[in-house]
Amino acid sequence: MKKWTATAGVLAMAAMLAACSGEEAANNAEAEGTGAGISGSLDFYTSQPDADAQALVNAFTEKNPGVEVSIFRSGIEEVVSKIQAEDQAGDIQADVLLVADSVTFENFKKEELLLPYKSPETEAIDEAYVDPDGTYTGTKVMATGLIVNTNEVKDLPDSWSVLTEKAAKGKAVMPSPLYSGAAAYNLGVVTKQDSMGWEFYEDMRANDITITQGNGAVLEGVAMGEQQYGMIVDYLAAQAKSDGSPVELVYPKEGVPVITEPVGILANTDNEEAAQAFVDFVLSEEGQELASDQGYTPIREGIEAPEGLKSLNDIKVLEADSAELLQTRDDDKAKFGEIFGQ
Repeated sequence: MKKWTATAGVLAMAAMLAACSGEEAANNAEAEGTGAGISGSLDFYTSQPDADAQALVNAFTEKNPGVEVSIFRSGIEEVVSKIQAEDQAGDIQADVLLVADSVTFENFKKEELLLPYKSPETEAIDEAYVDPDGTYTGTKVMATGLIVNTNEVKDLPDSWSVLTEKAAKGKAVMPSPLYSGAAAYNLGVVTKQDSMGWEFYEDMRANDITITQGNGAVLEGVAMGEQQYGMIVDYLAAQAKSDGSPVELVYPKEGVPVITEPVGILANTDNEEAAQAFVDFVLSEEGQELASDQGYTPIREGIEAPEGLKSLNDIKVLEADSAELLQTRDDDKAKFGEIFGQ
C-alpha cells in the first residue's frame, strides 16, 4: 500500500511538472511572438512606399520567422491591373493586399476576390473603417488638407474656400484624380458634400488652379514657392515641415476626406493562416506604432499620431459611402476631365 502511494505521488509530481513546463513553454511562445506554428510563403501586394512596405514585412517576419514574405510594390493602378490580369489567367498570386483606398477593395469585394476575415484586433478600431463583411480593414488615416507656403502667405486660411478666392488665383495646385488614386477618392467624397459639390471644382477651375499628377508634385510646387496653396495628403506636408520646408499643414474647418489604406486577404490564398497573422500584425499595437513611427496617423485607438498630424479623434472627416463611390467613380472622373479639359 505504501509502495503504491509513493508511486502515485511520483507520478502526480511528474504530471504537475509536465503541466507547468507546458504552460511555461506556451507563455514563452506567446511572449516571443505570434509566429508559433505559422510557416510557408506569403505574397504581399501593396502601393506603399518601398521603405514602408519593407519595414512592415521585416517587423512581421521578426515575430513570424517561419513565414517568407515576397513583396510586389507599385502604384495603385498597376497593383490593381496585376491582380486583374492574374485573375483572368486563373491564378492570382497575391495573398494579402494593402493599397490606398476602400473603393478599390469594394471593387474586388464585388468581384468576390476577397476572403472575409474579421481580425480580433478590430475591436480597437472604429467600425466605420472596418468592412461589415470583414473583407478589408483600414490600417492608417491619411487626410487630405491644405498645404501653404509660409514665405508667401502670412495669414493661414482655415477653409477650402481659399482655393476659389482671389488670393489664390493662379497660385494653387492639386493632384489629378485621373492619375492619383487618393485624388480620385477625394473627388468622389467632396462632390457628394452639400456644402461643396461640383461647384467647388468648377470654382477652382475658374480660379486657374494648376493640375498635376500626384501629391509629390504638389509638395514640390508649394515648397519651392512656385505655388502658394495646394491640396495634399497630410503626412507629406508634415514631413516636409519637419525637414525644414517653409510650409504649413491646415485641416480646413469644413472637414477633410480621409483614405485609410485598407488591408485584406485574397480569396484564393494558399496560406490563410499566415495571411490572417499578417493582417492581425498590421492592426496590432505594434503594427500601429510602426505606422506612427513612419509618419502616419494610426487608425487604432490609443496610439498617438506623429508630431505635426492630428489624431483621428481630432479630425472632422467628410463621410461618403464606399460602395457609392465605386458606383460613381468613372462618371466622376469623366466629369472632372470635362471641367478641366483633360
